[in-house]
Amino acid sequence: MVHILVAGKLHQLGRDVLDAAPGVTVRYIDEISENSYAPYIAEADALLIRTQPLSAATVAKAEKLRIVSRHGVGYDAVDVAALNARGIPLCICGDANSFSVAEHACMMILAAAKRALRGDASVRTGPWGWRNTLESQDIRGRTLLILGYGRIGQHTARMMAGFGLTIHAYDPWLAANGWPEGPAENAPDLAQALAEADIISVSAPKGDKPLIGAAELACMKDGVILVNTARGGIIDEPALVDALASGKVGAAGLDVFSDEPPAPDHPLLRFDQVILSPHIAGVTEGAAERMAISSAQNILDFMNGTLDPALVVNRDRIAAF
Repeated sequence: MVHILVAGKLHQLGRDVLDAAPGVTVRYIDEISENSYAPYIAEADALLIRTQPLSAATVAKAEKLRIVSRHGVGYDAVDVAALNARGIPLCICGDANSFSVAEHACMMILAAAKRALRGDASVRTGPWGWRNTLESQDIRGRTLLILGYGRIGQHTARMMAGFGLTIHAYDPWLAANGWPEGPAENAPDLAQALAEADIISVSAPKGDKPLIGAAELACMKDGVILVNTARGGIIDEPALVDALASGKVGAAGLDVFSDEPPAPDHPLLRFDQVILSPHIAGVTEGAAERMAISSAQNILDFMNGTLDPALVVNRDRIAAF
């Protein structure tokens, strides 16, 4: 008998997958906190986890644990090193929400370029004459740089290709292990790629330090558009605030923040050329259903010896950035 611990509220379609599986028992903990599920981890053969942390201390209590399945694709709240030390694989949902996140990135690129918030405000509260400032920009003929060229980055590139952009991507791991087919050319040098880009979209995994800080921002063109739908902390927020204030970054789209939710007085909230959303890029109705089914099925596939190895987190890829 396999016992599965589900940490965080799971869509009913995912519950149906687990409840119908033979030889399986399930404990559901709807609350989203590590403290809520940690008391039950010792009895679990498998853990399905949403957004809450999985620390080394909790892994140490998981004497029977054989597999961790993330409800999504991000895993910065999971101590991957602690799992690796025990030989416990961490798997993700693959393409379950990657199209949704890519769509959101494209939306933010377009909204930032067209200064959608300012245009909306000019109609609602005026002045109508804002239109004559010519702040709204074309993106055709511009250069888009995608940082991180995994599933989400590749979908973003294909979606944006129809707008007539030149598309580059920076991904050291893929550059060393085989560049995928698609519209984005490999950009091997980060500083040079940043300097050439008119628009930058972040889809990279979160490392131990920001991928974009003050030095990287200084490399960019004046007025660059910067979008982040990956993880908070990949972009140094104080440095971004300074770059927005100076005009180095002309507009931005941010779905993720270092602290979520950001404080009501966070300086990023004062810029009306910045499109903000509440970490919702991968949280659509369809994506929620697909992630619930996928994260549940990944556990069953692992127990049956049929889990796709491409869905297991590769720590080397994180370290490449």
